[in-house]
Amino acid sequence: MPMLDVHLPEGAITAGAEAALVERLTEILIRAEGFDPADPVTRAASWVFVHRPAAVYVGGPRADAPRYKVVATVPEGQLPAAARAEVVAEVTAAVLDAEAGAWPRDPGRVWVFPTEIPDGSWGGHGGIRPLAVILERLTGSDRRQAEALASRRIAASRTERTRMPS
Repeated sequence: MPMLDVHLPEGAITAGAEAALVERLTEILIRAEGFDPADPVTRAASWVFVHRPAAVYVGGPRADAPRYKVVATVPEGQLPAAARAEVVAEVTAAVLDAEAGAWPRDPGRVWVFPTEIPDGSWGGHGGIRPLAVILERLTGSDRRQAEALASRRIAASRTERTRMPS
């Protein structure tokens, strides 16, 4: 159930390339969360917001080539470290591919921020949606199975964070 904020500077890529990029980014995030990108229920819960900065500045002056920022937001427990690393690499490649050679292929112009929202803080449908409720909907499992899966994913995520270097 990813929410993507994609910052695409005006004129950086063509409209057709943008549509293909949004599709590719959606699939990358759905797969990273462990779901089938072709599943209509999962796709309906995956939103992309395209932001169009009129200009991007680097260190004061206007950037000499487009700069991109992609913020991938998911519920806590949905992106373990390996998945976050894959998301960063795949999103970076997708953005640079969308330029179709119009600019030098420089991954330093693409910043990707995979972000987990703490369980109990994801809001939708007018209320808080804990991961268990989200997983119940997306996996089609019963409440008990979804709660067990959510507990395992959240515990793993929290354990992983405590092991991360400061």
